[in-house]
Amino acid sequence: MLSNDKKKEIVEKFQVHGTDTGSPEVQIAILTERINQLTEHFRVHKKDHHSRRGLYKMIGHRRNLLNYLRKKDVNRYRELIQTLGLRR
Repeated sequence: MLSNDKKKEIVEKFQVHGTDTGSPEVQIAILTERINQLTEHFRVHKKDHHSRRGLYKMIGHRRNLLNYLRKKDVNRYRELIQTLGLRR
């Protein structure tokens, strides 16, 4: 789970305008942070298959949001990919 402070920090960094909390960029950034935290969790708890299913659902949701953003505005997509360090 993300703390409220961490979530606010991510929203402020990726928001498109002042009151933006739900743009694809913000949603993808929050999902990426949660995915990274769960990935670290699985390094210790290898047999936690119940949480692994949630991880796979988050990865699929992020993939759908990335596809949407790529179709809508390819420049925003490329900038976000570069910023988050996805697609090595």
